Amino acid sequence: MAPNIPSLRLPLLAILAFAAALSSALSGQEPLKSVEESRGYNFGEAIPVSCLNRTIDTGEHITDEHTGQLQYIPFPTCNETSRPLELHFGLERDLNCTIDFVSDEFFHLLEFYIHNDAPLSCRIPSKPLPPSVLEKQYRVSDESTQEGAMGTQSSMYTPLIVALSGTLQLSHLHVGNNLNLLVHASPKSVSPGTVDAATAYSIASHTRNTKITIGDPLLLSFSVRWYPSTTLPPGWSGYGGHIYTSTLLYCILSAGASAAICIAYFRGIDLPRRLKRYTTERMNGGSGGRFGGGGGGYGLPVANGRAGSGYGLGGGFGYGGGTTGKRD
Repeated sequence: MAPNIPSLRLPLLAILAFAAALSSALSGQEPLKSVEESRGYNFGEAIPVSCLNRTIDTGEHITDEHTGQLQYIPFPTCNETSRPLELHFGLERDLNCTIDFVSDEFFHLLEFYIHNDAPLSCRIPSKPLPPSVLEKQYRVSDESTQEGAMGTQSSMYTPLIVALSGTLQLSHLHVGNNLNLLVHASPKSVSPGTVDAATAYSIASHTRNTKITIGDPLLLSFSVRWYPSTTLPPGWSGYGGHIYTSTLLYCILSAGASAAICIAYFRGIDLPRRLKRYTTERMNGGSGGRFGGGGGGYGLPVANGRAGSGYGLGGGFGYGGGTTGKRD
């Protein structure tokens, strides 16, 4: 008996339709986040720095015309590394970045930064960027690929405001090029390898600065310090009124040195001098005194032809020259 072909065709079509629907549903789903997106920084891993792009006319930020987001560009290239400025997670050091040529545009932006008309607004990735976003980070020529601070990308970055100080002159600038750069990482128990906050500022700009004109190189020296939480350790202890270990040790050493000098002076100079004077007085002070003979000594006086029974000591041990002998 031949099989009923029309009766088998209906289940087969149902199976094929279910498979097509399942494939379409799977292809429409977004892929799961990769391990690269969720991991934190390793110690010493490079962190790129990008800054807000501004116009040289007014200092206003530039907005991407395609996406409407703020446009960020990489930090100027440093001669030391031939790359834009980079930090390294958890690594404390003094970092130099020499900008080889201060262009006319950059010179006018420095005027805005120093005069505080516009801040030098930068940012760093809070965690390592995915490869797709990291590639866009350095693609400056295509403005439409610049990831902005608004929208879905805002949580991926931590702001880094650089407070650049200095003095404006008619023909040149004095830029406070020595800066402290402080970075706070999230506690390891909360989110290991994550940047929580960052800031940078010029120090002693009145005395530690460099003169800049258009075409000159600009050396920026960063003193980078990392903190394992958002809490700053106490650092201010006032100008005095407290006892420090160094002060206590200084007092102990000073007291010991003074005591040693006093003992050496007494035993080496003062004591021999006193002993010599005392001995001289004992030797020269006996004439007519307590131990001198004084003329009598131990002479035994004779009374009535007989030796007296007393001690007739004329001066030293005598008792006035008298005798206690028996007299007839």
